[in-house]
Amino acid sequence: MQVAVQRIAAAESVADAEHERQRFHRDYRLRFPKACERLDRDWARILTYYQFPKEHWRHLRTTNVVESTFAAVRLRTSAAKRFKKVDRATAIIWRLLRVAEKRFRKLNAPEQCRDVYRGVRYADGLEVPAVSPTQKAAA
Repeated sequence: MQVAVQRIAAAESVADAEHERQRFHRDYRLRFPKACERLDRDWARILTYYQFPKEHWRHLRTTNVVESTFAAVRLRTSAAKRFKKVDRATAIIWRLLRVAEKRFRKLNAPEQCRDVYRGVRYADGLEVPAVSPTQKAAA
């Protein structure tokens, strides 16, 4: 079952993901009905992934930004309970975050972050050309 779910996540397009979803249902519907229900319930959220540039998919698949950031801090803050003042504990945590930041993996295609922020649309990881108002009127 894990391989089937991974095939859905690794699909190259929405159509491929839908094909893998149907295959998952065909293979596991009887043995794991709750898994199929969950997949159906979360399907729209799963497809959101394809609305980002293809270059960013690697990060979206593998990176939990919050978890990876605080993992370094969590490993070293058991001693923080011993601090008498909150300011000192805050300073050490801040310093740990600054050190951990140097090891963060760089984002692929950072120039596309600006486009994503501006609302440029993507379908299957590729930019969808914007429709001008005159093209809308002609249609």
